[in-house]
Amino acid sequence: MRCANCGVEMIAGAAFCPSCGRPVQTVAGGSSAAAASVSSPRLRANVAGALCYLAGFATGILFLVLEPYRHDRFIRFHAWQSIFLSIAWLALHVTLHVALSTLPGTLWHLTATISSLVPLVLFPVVLLTMFKAYSNEQFKLPVIGDLAQRQAG
Repeated sequence: MRCANCGVEMIAGAAFCPSCGRPVQTVAGGSSAAAASVSSPRLRANVAGALCYLAGFATGILFLVLEPYRHDRFIRFHAWQSIFLSIAWLALHVTLHVALSTLPGTLWHLTATISSLVPLVLFPVVLLTMFKAYSNEQFKLPVIGDLAQRQAG
């Protein structure tokens, strides 16, 4: 008996191919053949969508690249929204720090206060988007959500 996947000769009655490790599947008529593919465990779409926001653009890019997830429109939307949210936060962060280095006195204090409040506003937004994705909702942030929807197809 030969493995249907790699073609290696197997011992009769073997449960797995000794070469590729694929399980042997019994077909009608008593003969056996190795299964063509073994599905790996896959995260549900709502869990993957929520995880897109976990580490910002890093997890967004990861879910756009990973094979079973990159074809799911729901996951792609949340991955793109996570990437655009991270880019918007980074642009705001850099802008505020540039402003801090150039502004005098009172304006500096105002900008420093705003700069320290940005992460306090961003954190609940990320939690909200994660919760909505976990609840199987395609929650769109203003402007960023429309861009993400276009990118997701």
